[in-house]
Amino acid sequence: MTIADGLIILATLSGPIIAVQITRYLDDKKEERGRKLAIFKTLMATRAYTVSNAHVEALNRIDLEFSSKIDSEREVISKWKEYLDLLGDKSISAEQWGMRRIDLLVELLSAMGKSLGYKFDKVHIKNATYSPLAHGKLEEEQQAIRTKTIEVLEGTRSLSIKVESSPEKPQS
Repeated sequence: MTIADGLIILATLSGPIIAVQITRYLDDKKEERGRKLAIFKTLMATRAYTVSNAHVEALNRIDLEFSSKIDSEREVISKWKEYLDLLGDKSISAEQWGMRRIDLLVELLSAMGKSLGYKFDKVHIKNATYSPLAHGKLEEEQQAIRTKTIEVLEGTRSLSIKVESSPEKPQS
């Protein structure tokens, strides 16, 4: 058997193994990108509803899927840390906090989009959302109901009862 025959046998045996390994590697990369895209898409879709469960869950998944060791994702992690730091900050006024929160979320989404190959400008991210007034009103009403119900249950608020008419006494 010659060296050429040995190389042919080696190539024949190792070819399928290498092909499977390459396929697995490519599938893993595709799945990893899919998870990052899911986070980005959720955050973009819920950027007008930042207290929604889906939005909060997506934010908390950033650390799991993006890495500061990857050049294109380093900015995402940096912006996420800034945003997370603000979310826990109670030292500034609510108005300043709200404006800063929007700016930092836009910065985070911009960095995330850039790392994933999207070209959204910051003005688009900030302003191109649809949020019906009815959704805001519904949220406010639900919050008022929860607040007042808790006050009743805690005993700090009483229920008022208004009697419109008294029942007539039956005659005997």
